[in-house]
Amino acid sequence: MSAHLPESVDAWRMVSARRSFTGSFPVAKLARLRPLLAGDSGDVDYQLEFGRDDLGAAYLELQVRAAVDLLCQRTLEPFRTTLALDLRLGLIRDEADEFALPPGYEALLVQDSIRLEDVIEDELLLALPLVPVRPGSESAIAPWQAEAQEPVATPPHPFAGLHKLKHD
Repeated sequence: MSAHLPESVDAWRMVSARRSFTGSFPVAKLARLRPLLAGDSGDVDYQLEFGRDDLGAAYLELQVRAAVDLLCQRTLEPFRTTLALDLRLGLIRDEADEFALPPGYEALLVQDSIRLEDVIEDELLLALPLVPVRPGSESAIAPWQAEAQEPVATPPHPFAGLHKLKHD
């Protein structure tokens, strides 16, 4: 187990050695994720493990927790949330190998080396909510909902009198 996350690793050697990495780094290091956040404070805690399962499939298991600041699209105020990942990526050398992966694995195409920080960032980008909404912000829209729910008087039908004339 290593506390230092190397910049680049040979994925297939890591699988053979059954290496694992545990540690943390600041969210500010993630250049592609940073513009989507309301701030760059917070940390990314990770636990990565390379190995082979019972069927011989090579995998990279990720357990990642990232505290990030998002902008609530309902109140337009920043709020802190935690992105949590717990997934297993099946390492493949060719796209055709994807169909041989066991159920529950997501394919990660790897020739030789991979940048682990990039893999973590990719998965965090996918874990971001499409529309960030702060929990509990529903009460912020209650006054508008009350106005919208007041009964509206239906206007009289302009040809209502014709019905009486027709039947007389």
